[in-house]
Amino acid sequence: MTLGAGPLGPALAAAEEAGWTTLRLDLDGVGSKAELLRRCGDALRVPEWFGGNWDALADVLTDLSWLPDGPGRLVAVTSWHDYAQARPGEWATLREILEQAVDFWRGQGDGEGAAPLTVVLADRPAGRPRG
Repeated sequence: MTLGAGPLGPALAAAEEAGWTTLRLDLDGVGSKAELLRRCGDALRVPEWFGGNWDALADVLTDLSWLPDGPGRLVAVTSWHDYAQARPGEWATLREILEQAVDFWRGQGDGEGAAPLTVVLADRPAGRPRG
């Protein structure tokens, strides 16, 4: 699974150059589960049937049929530190859903380890203090 902190720019540039769909999930200012799920829906450009709950998020992340075809998809999660600190239980649930989706798509690969979904937790910009 690709779910570790890292710089955002190089990952996005490499993914876009390779023809991947890139999506940015910015959690800046998110303060509740409902707001988090709305932000996820907006960032992931989910279909209208998205139910706005944990199960619905897991479902859309293992579908992805509404996104353009291509060699892969990269979800870059930014500004997540404050949410993770303020709402650790919900953050753990989101991480688990993302991890399961990445693992699901890895199992759908072409036998060469290709995974059509990668998630990157982007570091806070240099010089920006926590919370």
